[in-house]
Amino acid sequence: MEYINAPWRAKYVRHVIQTDACIFCQALENPESRDAHILHRGRHNFVIQNKFPYTPGHLLVAPLKHLDSPEKASLESAHELWDMTVLCLKILREVYSPKGFNTGMNLGQCAGAGVTGHYHTHIVPRWPGDSNFMPIVGNTKVVIETLDSTYEQLRPLFQKQE
Repeated sequence: MEYINAPWRAKYVRHVIQTDACIFCQALENPESRDAHILHRGRHNFVIQNKFPYTPGHLLVAPLKHLDSPEKASLESAHELWDMTVLCLKILREVYSPKGFNTGMNLGQCAGAGVTGHYHTHIVPRWPGDSNFMPIVGNTKVVIETLDSTYEQLRPLFQKQE
């Protein structure tokens, strides 16, 4: 079995676990979607960039309501979350041409959730060889573009859906 280590995320995850503030609720309070890296808002959910992406285009879909588990969401919210996840896949395929994706939820701290009080789905584009030795040897994560650059590429495609 192979393990994927992400030591560069430890400082961030520890901070999130120790704070009472919800990063998703804070982002939603920001009147500037661009500053908060929110790409799309629906009736029940929204799409936001992961602040510490595993790969370019690592997106999150989360409910507008502060809920810790999807079974607490309305049926309409659950359906919209899935529709937004599919939309993210479509847009990421168009912009980045990934060869695969990781998608899913980590519910609860013991399941690996960095944010335990506000559930969310990860959409991570993947390419052959997209992980390398830098995080292990150099304690450095190489991401080929900035969050702002990713936002500029993706936002117009989400705007077409509004």
